[in-house]
Amino acid sequence: MTAALPALADLVDDRWATPTTDLGITLEDPATGEPVARALATASHRVERALAVADAATGPASPDLLDRIAAALDERLPQLTELDARATGVPITQTRPLGAIVAGAFRLAADQVRNGALRQRVDDVEVHRLPLGPALCLVPWNAPAPMAAHKVANALAAGCPVILKPSELAPYSAIVLAEVLAEHLPPGMFQLVLGGAEVGAQLVADPRIKAVSFTGGPSGGRSVATASAPLLRPCQLELGGHNPLLVLPDADPDTAARMAAELLTTLNGQWCRALGRLIVPADRRDELIEAIGKRLDGLRAGPPLDPRTEFGPLVHSGHVRKLHTAIAGRDHRSWCAVPESGNYFAPTLLAGDTPDELFGPVAAVVDYETVEQAVQLANAVPYGLEGYVCGADEERALAVARGIRAGEVKVNGSSVLSLHLLTPRPAWGGSGLGEEGTSETLRFFTGARVVGVEGRFALHTS
Repeated sequence: MTAALPALADLVDDRWATPTTDLGITLEDPATGEPVARALATASHRVERALAVADAATGPASPDLLDRIAAALDERLPQLTELDARATGVPITQTRPLGAIVAGAFRLAADQVRNGALRQRVDDVEVHRLPLGPALCLVPWNAPAPMAAHKVANALAAGCPVILKPSELAPYSAIVLAEVLAEHLPPGMFQLVLGGAEVGAQLVADPRIKAVSFTGGPSGGRSVATASAPLLRPCQLELGGHNPLLVLPDADPDTAARMAAELLTTLNGQWCRALGRLIVPADRRDELIEAIGKRLDGLRAGPPLDPRTEFGPLVHSGHVRKLHTAIAGRDHRSWCAVPESGNYFAPTLLAGDTPDELFGPVAAVVDYETVEQAVQLANAVPYGLEGYVCGADEERALAVARGIRAGEVKVNGSSVLSLHLLTPRPAWGGSGLGEEGTSETLRFFTGARVVGVEGRFALHTS
């Protein structure tokens, strides 16, 4: 038997309260489509209070404090991962391993500070990385707890007071995260507000916010950038991608099928690095589609809390309707027997290209005649978040990967995780602005102050 969902609540000025603004959206149980609650927003006057409190707050989170937070989060991970599964529809067999990021983000941030990330020396010159000021963390609904933890941990490690606003569709794990943080942090250093675009707009428009880290859709990201530009305020924007999987002519069909199926269905296709465009040799198109379909048909679809489930429902019935509208009239094939009730959408491949990602278990199939043409196709959209290359000749596949315009390109792999814990996660073009990562996100929330005695270091040239 599952635990009850937490009551919707915000945390402003170290006081919990029930949000009072009805957003006109019914939150659903993705597995059944049945309503579970109304989506609520923090009232405007409490948002204003949160901004004032953040502006006055001080008290950096020490590495030891961050470690204590991580230990407390370890104890709450079963609850956090269950809440994310229940809110998003993602199978708990996927939210559980991703849950390691929650406590891990605080430990990594602590380790960076201990290892001198905020204070360095270049010969006799000191470089201090100082907090920019109140930070706003805007988190989407597809992996709420890990994304919130990554942003918040690094902002706190930098010394920034934080306001967190999760997606109105998946607010539950943020409440648990806030409970833990409220027990450990100095007053005002962390606050939680709930709501949709209107609350986000009020926060982003305020000049007291000195840094905005946003993960979400392109329209939301452009709104953040537009509001921040007159303030000359830094933004960290990750806006998704229309990610290509380029299958080379020598690719092993089983490897290609595994990659495509995983990229199409991990997090039920609801992730920014999911498959958007399957680029295949024209003479192998039918063979590869059949192999992919066979893998998809072998998946077990069902409710997210069932440990046997490999593919679950989408977050909301409204999202399901959007996908049906997007593929209406398009030549497509779907696989995997999904339940008739609930917010399910079967994995689907479309014939022919699409200009933008559909953010779900849907991808376009595009064929090519030459590898040079395939690379051009991979780079033909204005996005550049993730790319994938499948090929038997690894060195040749790496050479092709180097020609793809994306922040990260994986060869013969399709994991939801980055290639390396310490490499950046950049976003190119329409996929966003700046870089995320273990060190990059901490650095984002800081500004540099360089201090030294002039003349102590001289650049010698000959």
